Amino acid sequence: MRKIKYYYNTHTLRYEKLETPLRVKLLRLFGFIATSIAIAILIVAVAFQYIDSPKEKILQQQNDDLTENYAVLQQRVAQLQKQTLELENRDNNVYRAIFESTPIPDSARLKEIEKSKEVQLVQSMGETELVKSLTAQLNTLSLRVAYQAKSYGDIDGMIKNKEKLLAAIPAIQPVSNKDLTRIASGFGYRVDPVYKVTKFHAGLDFTAPQGTPIYATADGVVKEADYNAGGFGNHVLISHGYGYETLYGHMYRIKAKVGQKISRGEVIGYVGSTGKSTGPHCHYEVHKGGDPVDPVYYFYNDLTPEQYDRLLKLAAAANQSFD
Repeated sequence: MRKIKYYYNTHTLRYEKLETPLRVKLLRLFGFIATSIAIAILIVAVAFQYIDSPKEKILQQQNDDLTENYAVLQQRVAQLQKQTLELENRDNNVYRAIFESTPIPDSARLKEIEKSKEVQLVQSMGETELVKSLTAQLNTLSLRVAYQAKSYGDIDGMIKNKEKLLAAIPAIQPVSNKDLTRIASGFGYRVDPVYKVTKFHAGLDFTAPQGTPIYATADGVVKEADYNAGGFGNHVLISHGYGYETLYGHMYRIKAKVGQKISRGEVIGYVGSTGKSTGPHCHYEVHKGGDPVDPVYYFYNDLTPEQYDRLLKLAAAANQSFD
C-alpha cells in the first residue's frame, strides 16, 4: 500500500495529511530527467573517448589494411616504372640501333598492351578509388614489361641471325696474300688463255706455288668436292647459307669432303693446275643468290684500307686469265 505522510499543523494544532503540489511534482520530475540525461551524456562521452565501437574497430582495421597495401603498391609502381624506362631506352637506343632495326614507338607498346591477356589484374586490394587507380597503373606497367620481354626475344633472334650471317659472308682471301702479289686476273671480261678471245671471267685468279693451302673464306657446308674435267678440275663448292656460295678451282689435291661443315680459315685443299688451267693458281668465285659477284668486295677481314685500295686496282687491270 502507498504510504501516507502526515505533518503537524501548528495553526490547527493537529496532524494533517501531507500533499505535494503538482508544480513541485513536475519540477522534481524535470530535475530527475535532466540529471539522467546529463549523466548519460557524460558516460557516452567517456566511453567514446577511450573505448572503440565495433564499427570503428572494423573501419580502423580496413584503414590499416589499405595503408599497408597502398605502401606496397607505391613501392611496386616505382620499381616497375624505373625498370620499364630503362628497358625501353636500352631497347630503342642500344640494341635496335646496333642491328639497324626500327625503334618501337610507344604507341605500338600501348596498342599491344590493350591486346595482351598475359598479365592478370591485381586482386584483393579493396575497393577504394586510390587502390583501383594504382592497380590499373600496375597492370599497365606489368604489360609493358611483358611486351618488352617479347621485344628482347626478337633482339636475341637478331643477334643469333646476325652472328650466323656475318660468319656466312665471305670475308678473307682464299690463299695467303699479305704482299698482294698473287692476284693475276680479276672479275669481268678477260682474254681467255686457251681460245685467245674475250670471255667473261666469273672470279679471281690467285697465283701460288703448287701445294699452297687454300682456305675457306666463310663458314658453310661443302656442297661439291670432286674433279671436273671440262673446267675447274679438282674443285670445292661451299654453301654458306643466306644465298652465298664460294667456288675454289684447279686444286692439286682436295682436302674437304662433301657434307663437311667448314669454318672460315679452314684448309679445304691445295693450289694446283688441274682442269682448264695454264699454270698453278686458285680460281675463286663468290655467288650470291645464284649469280657470280666480284670477290674483290669480300676481303674486308684481312686487309687494311690502303691494301684494299691497291687490291682493287690490281683486280681491275685488263689482262689474260689463267683459265
